[in-house]
Amino acid sequence: MITGALKSNIDKLWEEFWTGGITNPLTVIEQITFLMYARLLDMNETSDEKKSLRTKKPFKRRFNDEQQHIRWQNLKHIESADKLMVTIRDGLFPYFKLSSAESNEGTLFAEFMKDAQLMIQKPSLLVKAVTMVDELPLDKGDTKGDLYEYLLSKLTTAGINGQFRTPRHIIRAIVDLMNPSVTDRICDPACGTAGFLNTTYEFMLQKYSSPEGTFTEVVTNEKGEGEEQTIYTGDLLAVHRKHVDTDMFHGFDFDATMLRIAAMNLVMHGVAQPDIHYQDTLSQSFIERFPQAAKEGFDLILANPPFKGSLDEEDVDPELLRTVKTKKTELLFVALILRMLKVGGRAAVIVPDGVLFGSSKAHQQLRKTLIEDNQLEAIISLPSGVFKPYAGVSTAVMIFTKGGETDKVWFYDLQADGYSLDDKRTPLKGKGNNDLPDLIAQWKDYSSKAIAGKSVKFWADKTAKAFKVDKTDIASNKYDLSINRYKEVVYEEEQYESPKVILKKLQKLEEEIMAGLFELEGML
Repeated sequence: MITGALKSNIDKLWEEFWTGGITNPLTVIEQITFLMYARLLDMNETSDEKKSLRTKKPFKRRFNDEQQHIRWQNLKHIESADKLMVTIRDGLFPYFKLSSAESNEGTLFAEFMKDAQLMIQKPSLLVKAVTMVDELPLDKGDTKGDLYEYLLSKLTTAGINGQFRTPRHIIRAIVDLMNPSVTDRICDPACGTAGFLNTTYEFMLQKYSSPEGTFTEVVTNEKGEGEEQTIYTGDLLAVHRKHVDTDMFHGFDFDATMLRIAAMNLVMHGVAQPDIHYQDTLSQSFIERFPQAAKEGFDLILANPPFKGSLDEEDVDPELLRTVKTKKTELLFVALILRMLKVGGRAAVIVPDGVLFGSSKAHQQLRKTLIEDNQLEAIISLPSGVFKPYAGVSTAVMIFTKGGETDKVWFYDLQADGYSLDDKRTPLKGKGNNDLPDLIAQWKDYSSKAIAGKSVKFWADKTAKAFKVDKTDIASNKYDLSINRYKEVVYEEEQYESPKVILKKLQKLEEEIMAGLFELEGML
């Protein structure tokens, strides 16, 4: 949790960027990311220097003797705004490109730091940005993750390809449903700012914290009040740390700006070397460049792939087109995810409702493949306002396991997520305003019984929020998966007064109106 003072400082800097002519929120976050990265590099260099003094062992330096002037500890002490601008523009940013080429800091930023550019044109704005970044608590893992999430919360527009920020409480609910394990290899093939991957890491910290590794502290919120916060250290992850840091989290996207932000987001949350790559995963080059990832490479895939946008059909992997002949990216991504999963691997994917009931041959074929050749486990219908203010599209979460076949599908009609379903998305409290806890509780109960082979008869009532549907019913409806196809609505009979009674009431009302008019006329 970040304090009100820290939020206030970020808000002020955001306003400075805006008045300085940088109004694209992605660009603002990207520029702040570059400065954070510069500071983190220097922090790591300083840490290694101290360690080397203690151990008397050399280490691979990030900055040689000629590059000391661009270390953060020296940059922040430059008094002249113009000199700071020249040093960062002509020294630090060329260093980013050089370090990416030489991979001085591993491969984390190597792919997408080569085109880093300083977009800040006003020296005074750069001074303020450097001062603010220097004050950020980047040495505190729990705080810097929250800090980056606050920056990302300022993204309020969808990208040109239909990508937009998935609400973090929706992501957290999906991660809770999937209950990932510490040995999983996890991927998001259209990762954006890495919301699914980051939230999964936070889930891991909580799941793998011992009682001794869990503690509470009081922080001051924006109202100046003390608020208790639980800190999960993830101490039980220690034995798996190498896997968590280097091979658990994998992300791909074809937006370089998103990738920089995604990589920094994971690093800020505490993942040392996340596997993040610039790649259009629908392209045939994906399997050529990343053969292990493109085919049966992952235990768990979590994604909210783009629903629209430009698509170079000639560049789409022919193998995907053989599975589903279409130009629709939402269908191609589901086919891609099936291919990327190991047999027995699981996925939770947010799709537009059209995927569930579309009547085209491609729609029906994909749904048939999911049901006949795999285990489609659940369809969770989301309210249409979940993605506002980005979009009002109706969506659902599909949960499936690769391989086997489907026996029954569990449906859940999520009508409220704890926020208003308008553009403001105001938090709502009180009973009936949030179905997410009930969703998670019912799914855990249902899935545990289903895995154990126990009876799931309690979900037979199709008038309830949660219910199951047999495969035979779905197949007979052209594999339609829309919840309204199977949900039964109970209509209560309305009792109305007889027409004569209603007419008499209207006549009496008319008489009262006329009496009032006559009285008004007499007063004139």
